[in-house]
Amino acid sequence: MLLGSERLIASPRLNGLRVGVVANPASVDRGFRHVVDRLASARDWKLAAIFGPQHGFRSDLQDNMIETAHAEDARRKVPIFSLYSETREPTPAMLDLIDVLVIDIQDVGARIYTFIYTMANCLRAAARKGLPVIVCDRPNPIGGVKIEGPMLEPGYESFVGQFPILMRHGMTVGELARLFNERHGIGAALEVVPMEGWSRGMYWDETGLPWVMPSPNMPTLDTAIVYPGTVLFEGTMLSEGRGTTRPFELIGAPWLDGEQLASRMNALGLKGAHFRAANFEPTFQKHARLTCGGCQIHVTDRNAFRPVEAGVALMRECYGLAPDRFQWRAPPYEYEHDKMPIDILAGSQAVRRQVEGQAPLDDIVGGWSAGEAEFAAIRREYLLY
Repeated sequence: MLLGSERLIASPRLNGLRVGVVANPASVDRGFRHVVDRLASARDWKLAAIFGPQHGFRSDLQDNMIETAHAEDARRKVPIFSLYSETREPTPAMLDLIDVLVIDIQDVGARIYTFIYTMANCLRAAARKGLPVIVCDRPNPIGGVKIEGPMLEPGYESFVGQFPILMRHGMTVGELARLFNERHGIGAALEVVPMEGWSRGMYWDETGLPWVMPSPNMPTLDTAIVYPGTVLFEGTMLSEGRGTTRPFELIGAPWLDGEQLASRMNALGLKGAHFRAANFEPTFQKHARLTCGGCQIHVTDRNAFRPVEAGVALMRECYGLAPDRFQWRAPPYEYEHDKMPIDILAGSQAVRRQVEGQAPLDDIVGGWSAGEAEFAAIRREYLLY
């Protein structure tokens, strides 16, 4: 299998150009060669600037809302511009340094993951500047077949959801770039370099590529598999496992009875998962240094597992166990001061209201079907594989 970056670097496409690249530590190929090293070592073009998404080019900032500063790469003698700073997109002055912008970032298959919106912001800035953009395609770690969850509704756009797509979108970054650019009218001079040898049914561990954490709380493929559902717990005051070695797989709070929660979850008979009672102590973030009761999601059949359904079911049961103790996280979230964080993450008020009303799980999940069908039809036009 060849990544888009490998195919681009093997071609003459960049010859004679000053190149900027959006990348982070996960921008590597199967030989652990980083795209920045490969671009910097070439003689036919010049690496002129590096751009880093959320958590920084080196992905060294842990918290999910800490901005990163601009810097200089001491080894390669080029500027590093943070696109999670006072600006979320390249400024005209930054783009003056380059002739083409290459994007090689690793998504995890969820609407909420901000790297795809950094890509969208780059497309907007480049369109205004008349600068070409080349997106090097990479695998969706959780496959490109399954789609699931609520659609983002108008009025709930944010940096964790700029466009009406599903929570689990089943697309690659290159396919998303095409959808954003064409369907939503960005109009950049976009070129997507597809992969060779990737098929839609592949999970990451079937690609032969090394797993490098795309962000500090995405340590394993197991994390990515559950993330499209349990990331919703960022909108609550329960721990989503940050500060443990199993973020997004462990969910809990000091007031929760883990055995009772796991029993209720397993009684639902959700396909492809077992919920094991667990106690854990986060070392930072919510409930740091406090013992939390809760459970760990063990995915037993990833092809049958529905992560968004599992995440919403888990939230519903946590609320049902102790509605007087359950708390939603208060604003702001990603600079959104007037909306509840859970509504921003879920893409509407529906999930919050359904959890509070203890709506039957089948009714909640059934309410997604129209949006899932709509998105399945929309995305078909932009698929590359």
